[in-house]
Amino acid sequence: MKKILIYFFFLSSLISLWGCEKDTYPGGQISPYIAIYDIRNIYKGHDVTLSVENMLGSTSIAAMVVSDHSGGNLPAGLLIVQDARRLSLFRGIAIPLGADAATYVPGDSVIIHVEGAVLKKVDGILQLTGIKNSDIKKVSSGNAVPITIITSDKMIADPDAYESVFSVIAEGTFDPLPDSNAVLSGDKVLNDSYESITLHTEANAAFAQQKAVFNANYYGILFNTSEGHPQFRIRTGKDVQVLSSVIEEKPVIITGFMSDVKGGDGNYEYVQMMATADIDFAATPYAVVVTNNANASTPTGAPAKGWATGEMRTYKFSLSKGKAAKGTFFYVGGSGKTINGSGSTSMSSSNWIRAFDYTKNDGDGFGLKTGGLLANSGNAFGIAVFKDSTVTADSKPVDVIFIATGGSLYASGKGYRIANTDVYKIKHPISQASQPFYRQGTNVRAFSYNTADLGYFNMLGGVYDPSIGKWSKVRIQKNVLLTKTSAITEIEGEGSTTLKTKD
Repeated sequence: MKKILIYFFFLSSLISLWGCEKDTYPGGQISPYIAIYDIRNIYKGHDVTLSVENMLGSTSIAAMVVSDHSGGNLPAGLLIVQDARRLSLFRGIAIPLGADAATYVPGDSVIIHVEGAVLKKVDGILQLTGIKNSDIKKVSSGNAVPITIITSDKMIADPDAYESVFSVIAEGTFDPLPDSNAVLSGDKVLNDSYESITLHTEANAAFAQQKAVFNANYYGILFNTSEGHPQFRIRTGKDVQVLSSVIEEKPVIITGFMSDVKGGDGNYEYVQMMATADIDFAATPYAVVVTNNANASTPTGAPAKGWATGEMRTYKFSLSKGKAAKGTFFYVGGSGKTINGSGSTSMSSSNWIRAFDYTKNDGDGFGLKTGGLLANSGNAFGIAVFKDSTVTADSKPVDVIFIATGGSLYASGKGYRIANTDVYKIKHPISQASQPFYRQGTNVRAFSYNTADLGYFNMLGGVYDPSIGKWSKVRIQKNVLLTKTSAITEIEGEGSTTLKTKD
């Protein structure tokens, strides 16, 4: 009994100590600032008054001003602010302030007391109403406004997410192309190779009569409308960054490839391309070069001679015979000329501009014979097309794609040159800094490998506009699982690349 009493005493003491520790713990403090991301998520399709309760203890937002009313093109009286407090995602909100909205400029850092404000949609735009100028404290000015490239397809797919966010539509081209007298005023269809979106300019905007250019970056803010059609508005004439107006000719584009047939690959791999203009290869020779960057491929390290490195790294096909009509597919690869390896549907009637047994023959000019022209997994491999039968370290391709990202691909000015495509840019889209190689700057995108030895044809389907030398719809990888009896229409039909025609 005595032992039981002692145990009970110690247990009571421990419980008491635990209780004291809990009672004296100060606990965490709720931040007074709520992210605009969370503010927008409070709205569920009807007006809602913001409170400490529905803001989970917060009362204010800390944000940066992105609106500029000096150009007269933003919705009148709306202060537009944004932050990236939640998940590093930029989200914005509109605040109706009347004439006071114009007293704030981009780069102003502000703290806004939002408790008691009403969250509602006005003319299609989500707004924080009921906020007075006295509810806003300017903390600092002249801050750099973050620049975010947002493609038009994302804006159209989820306009609520990108509404009131300062962003850039990179390399935008009007559709149809403007004539020499065209100006920005009104609604213009702007295409950035992903989708088309409306660029809206008020008739009385300060820059409404500014010339509409062929190719530019457009800095501005997305707004929803009461009709449900999002529109992009630049703030001032300086928000148009004019880019090169030179149309880059791409008579040949890469539209697909077979890198891993069902069964043995040797002599059965091929590249599918399309002519965007009538081509006589005898009069205008081309070259197709593939690169394999397995760790065992020699020479090792970053390719000093780029696509002309040769040996086990690059392999060339010279295209100097035959013809291809505009809008038609043609092929380069092994002399097997079948759709999915040995014993499969013959493609001998297709337009093969160059085909030979690469397992027994070295490439045209460089590249050692190989049992695997295009890699199946691991480090990156690439395909490039050149408008010349001679390829050197300085040669610039007219089209290029890469699959995967691994291996020694670029270092200190040595690497594989890229072209201006839907995937890669020779100059940084914003800074315009030179970046002519794969894995340099923003040139990091790649298509994906498929599961080995199943017979997938890698279809790269998009829409190419020969009149402007650009893609109006970027290439999307579609993996077509072939059989030994698959028809040619499976790799040249639905989902494959098409040329944009004039309406």
